[in-house]
Amino acid sequence: MFTKKANEVFRKSIDEYHKYDDIDKNIENPYSKDEIEHLLYLKNWIDTVQWHLEDIIRDPNIDPSDALVIKRRIDASNQERTDMVEYIDSYLLDKYKDIAVSADAKINTETPAWAIDRLSILALKIYHMEQEVKRDDVSPEHKDACQTKLDVLLAQRIDLSTAIDELLADIESGRKYMKVYKQMKMYNDPELNPVLYAKK
Repeated sequence: MFTKKANEVFRKSIDEYHKYDDIDKNIENPYSKDEIEHLLYLKNWIDTVQWHLEDIIRDPNIDPSDALVIKRRIDASNQERTDMVEYIDSYLLDKYKDIAVSADAKINTETPAWAIDRLSILALKIYHMEQEVKRDDVSPEHKDACQTKLDVLLAQRIDLSTAIDELLADIESGRKYMKVYKQMKMYNDPELNPVLYAKK
């Protein structure tokens, strides 16, 4: 199943990042560029770094100038994340380009890659909730509450993985078809953001 592989890649990326726990660590993608695993690993690495940037910027004692630098990095990371989703969808579009689509085929509410994006974020939530459960410096009540949340996250991963695999199976059989819209984020475009083009 596709998601079994994806979840393994996500965990590998997360574990590798946390060997260093460094937002400036260069990615060392272990997968060949022609493999979907390469895109999945890169996607999750971007998500993992951004997760920690989001932690840093919430420090109430952060210097405002440092916070602005981090905010700019988060903005750039969000664009990279969107780009990676579109690369994954492009990979899947090419993979399924010769599928004969049924006359009554339906379109999904989101593309496979946007669902995969949620699966990547979910992998991060699971990892960090596991860390909370393992802490020795917290009360039993804290650990119990985190274990309850972890159980929900694990169930959510099963459900989301199943839904993604079913969507891909439907696309492979022609019961559903893919249609990809570029996100066209306006605030990053100096031609579309009025704050930016007003300064020209």
